[in-house]
Amino acid sequence: MGGMDEVITQLMEIVGMPILHPEIYKTTGVEPPRGVLLHGPPGCGKTTIANALAGDLKVPFINISAPSVVSGMSGESEKKIRELFEEAKTLAPCIIFFDEIDAITPKREGAQREMERRIVAQMLTSIDELSLDKTNGQPVIIIGATNRPDSLDPALRRAGRFDREICLNVPNEASRLHILKKMTQNLKIDGSLDFARLAKATPGYVGADLKALTTAAGICAIKRIFSNLTIEDDVNSQMELESLSTIQKFLLRHPTPLTPEQLAPLAITYEDFLVALPTIQPTAKREGFATVPDVSWENVGALSNIRIELNMAIVQPIRNPGVYERVGIHAPAGVLMWGPPGCGKTLLAKAVANESRANFISIKGPELLNKYVGESEKAIRQVFTRARASVPCVIFFDELDALVPRRDSSLSESSSRVVNTLLTELDGLNDRKGIFVIGATNRPDMIDPAMLRPGRLDKTLFIELPNAQERLDILKTVIKMNKTPLAPEVDLSAIAHDERCRNFSGADLSALIRESGVIALKKKFFQKPIDNQDDMMDDSDDAILVTPDDFERALNSVKPSVNDRDRAKYEKLNKKMGWSLASEDVSEAKSSD
Repeated sequence: MGGMDEVITQLMEIVGMPILHPEIYKTTGVEPPRGVLLHGPPGCGKTTIANALAGDLKVPFINISAPSVVSGMSGESEKKIRELFEEAKTLAPCIIFFDEIDAITPKREGAQREMERRIVAQMLTSIDELSLDKTNGQPVIIIGATNRPDSLDPALRRAGRFDREICLNVPNEASRLHILKKMTQNLKIDGSLDFARLAKATPGYVGADLKALTTAAGICAIKRIFSNLTIEDDVNSQMELESLSTIQKFLLRHPTPLTPEQLAPLAITYEDFLVALPTIQPTAKREGFATVPDVSWENVGALSNIRIELNMAIVQPIRNPGVYERVGIHAPAGVLMWGPPGCGKTLLAKAVANESRANFISIKGPELLNKYVGESEKAIRQVFTRARASVPCVIFFDELDALVPRRDSSLSESSSRVVNTLLTELDGLNDRKGIFVIGATNRPDMIDPAMLRPGRLDKTLFIELPNAQERLDILKTVIKMNKTPLAPEVDLSAIAHDERCRNFSGADLSALIRESGVIALKKKFFQKPIDNQDDMMDDSDDAILVTPDDFERALNSVKPSVNDRDRAKYEKLNKKMGWSLASEDVSEAKSSD
């Protein structure tokens, strides 16, 4: 078991000690633990570690898939549970492992059928009867595994039943490095394979994902021997190489086992892992836990000072936590980005997560709100639970003002509870290590002031509309990312300094480029009446180029998202609240415009 030393230590303490040395508990009169609950995302190793534990302890291991206990006949499910626990008592000391235990022990108040309530009651009764005096002095330990610990009946999670809960999180970079080395120790690996680099390239991967990645990389290596040996047989066509006939020819030409000389170059390389990476979707991403954005700093035009602040507040603490701990900085930072719409707040948050190779959970403020009492608070807690299972993780709250408005006499009780729940999570009463929070809003004055005190969203960044030089930088970035073909005579600097672009945000500039491209397409292909247009346009003609005239027409049709009055309001609000990244940025923006 790679990368799970801490979990193994806890399990040996809770399970190993009572099973191997029950006499210690008899002598002291202390009742040994009855059970332990393992929870975490799918594929993180809950079942594997339970099996490994039983193998190390060399005791009987009763492996039960929880749904198999359920029977259609009344009373049969309870009978199966009683018989199971009676068998365990005769085999003691032993371990009972319930996989997917949430399937048979849901919260009784939410149970749909009476049978579900009876099964839960029978489980509770059977666990309570596992005291040493009823098992001939030999312990029976229960291990439960679930992806959804909050769905279990609370009575099952109290002391005396599941005495300890252990969370198996998504492994961090160091754990992934350990897991990869363990998984590949029996494989023929190229000596130059950089495991540290591979671990860094797989954020969000759990053990099962890394196993699938290793298998896929092995298949890539095997495919190479087909290609290489077929090339030696004078097959030159790449298309033929990739076809089934190539493999058929290989099998026909090599009906006997390959020689050691032919097998000698076969080894799994770093390049094989790189080829396999896009084919493996991490469980964290597949199950809705989190994603890693594909936006980098290169996708962000201008905003250089904002990027420096975010780099110091979030990216570097994730990449180099030891440096920050040396100066006594341990708590994760919270950042509030505010400013006019379309200035790149969401884009910046994604770039931060990507640059730090952290998982990313994006939340639109209103999507957590629910009309039923307690559901909104539950949704907020689930977001942070998902984040804790995917550390390091960046949580991005867009439209934060909708989620945490100012608490005053006019605010409803439900809204106050939502604000209080989020404040509690940010305070870190639950473990917030490795969780970084970014909020974004157009209306910072509407956010509850308690959100902005030190320890919560204590760093506030005002993202102003770009000045002329920044507009030029954004235009160049968007054109580069979109691969927009420009005519040689297009002067981007003149467009950026055009008075009509004065209040343009990054989103407006992106819309300007798109509109100019549409105008160029219209000139090229859509001059004919609609009825006379061919189904397929001939793209073999000269390349389509966006000309200055196309930009001129686009400038006359695309309007800024922010007018002069709104811009003045944002600047006034910035002065009033005293939030600004650097005064020189604001003065530069004014002087350039």
